[in-house]
Amino acid sequence: MRIHISGVFVDDQASARTFYTETLGFQIKHDVPMGDDFWLTVVSPEDPEGTEFLLEPSGHPAVKPYRDALKADGIPQTQFAVDDVQAEYDRLVGLGVEFTMPPMEMGEQTMAVFDDTCGNLIMIIQGV
Repeated sequence: MRIHISGVFVDDQASARTFYTETLGFQIKHDVPMGDDFWLTVVSPEDPEGTEFLLEPSGHPAVKPYRDALKADGIPQTQFAVDDVQAEYDRLVGLGVEFTMPPMEMGEQTMAVFDDTCGNLIMIIQGV
């Protein structure tokens, strides 16, 4: 058994598509119209056949209170591994990304948390 797809709910798939590709640097894997929404997944350019990340519409009524509670408590929806958190932090800040937690060392790991502009907090982590 292996993880094939993981993801987050997003407020606006068009905005998420732009943020996750143009700002974060992921590549579109699937972008299939499904009524008013899309089956929209991105992958790492370093592993284009690897785990897909689904940018799922947030229309279900349970999504908003769930995400609002996590965001209010500062809990990231997911985390992405990076080689150098400080370098990625600097790159993203230069692109206007807002961080809720700057790089912080915790044992053998360094992490930071940013707002993905689509309703979620995302952690980047080094040392995993």
